[in-house]
Amino acid sequence: MPNEFNLFPPLPWSFLFLQDLIGTIVFAISGAMAARQHKMDIFGLFILAFVTGVGGGTLRDVMIGSTPVFWIKQPIYVLMITLAVILTAVLKHNIDKKGWQKGLLFFDAIGLGVFTVIGVQKGLDFGVHPLIAIALGGVTGCFGGLIRDILRNEVPIILQREIYVTASLIGGAIFVLFYYAGVESRWVDIVTISSVIFIRLLAIRFNLNLPRI
Repeated sequence: MPNEFNLFPPLPWSFLFLQDLIGTIVFAISGAMAARQHKMDIFGLFILAFVTGVGGGTLRDVMIGSTPVFWIKQPIYVLMITLAVILTAVLKHNIDKKGWQKGLLFFDAIGLGVFTVIGVQKGLDFGVHPLIAIALGGVTGCFGGLIRDILRNEVPIILQREIYVTASLIGGAIFVLFYYAGVESRWVDIVTISSVIFIRLLAIRFNLNLPRI
């Protein structure tokens, strides 16, 4: 007898889940914009938006054995990515403007912070070593963009001088320290996300980069 089909599975509504959806949309928009720069068709827009939005989280879930992966359990992520592709297509002229670009950088920093928290928390929930949990935070926050850049035949941003994955790893370390210090979980999330956003925006504002060897 077939399993019962639920078109709209219940959603685990929380502050972090809402931020996760927002981060997914923002990352997906950045992927769709990258596809537009390479003059890809609508399918190319969706693929790059998809891998940017959920690629890091998918790799994380596969690595720790959390299957089916999160977006298969909650199809709303696919709907949010589809919405991001539609927004990019409809608002393409506005998104190209400088103000939108600055706004996307800010929301991208928010998404990086949120995905870092989710990656570290999920790693700790699965009982991995704290250092591995920090790495999982970096994977969740950064590897979607890495896959996006590989697909468009460019050197991934996290392998260049940009302070991006560094911000995620520092945020992950802060999360672990506060977590094991017994700080209330909501404050751990807020401090970690704020730290990642601050480091990332500071790097953008003052053009800070890691040294090149």
